Amino acid sequence: MTLATILTFAAEESEHHGNVALETVGYGITALAVFGTLALVTVSYRNVANRHSRKAEAYTRAHADDVQQAGHGH
Repeated sequence: MTLATILTFAAEESEHHGNVALETVGYGITALAVFGTLALVTVSYRNVANRHSRKAEAYTRAHADDVQQAGHGH
């Protein structure tokens, strides 16, 4: 065997004829799961400011005199 035939056999053996898209499906599934989880967290904070609007309005009425008017023409 010559060096050329050894390199040829090594090159043929190292070739991989699989489906590359199928091998990387795991990355797509992982990314989908992560982004789905982040989307659920984002949606869970929707309308949080309005959940306790009565408390916020009561606090604003009770502390209306505490606000200091300063800066920008106030």
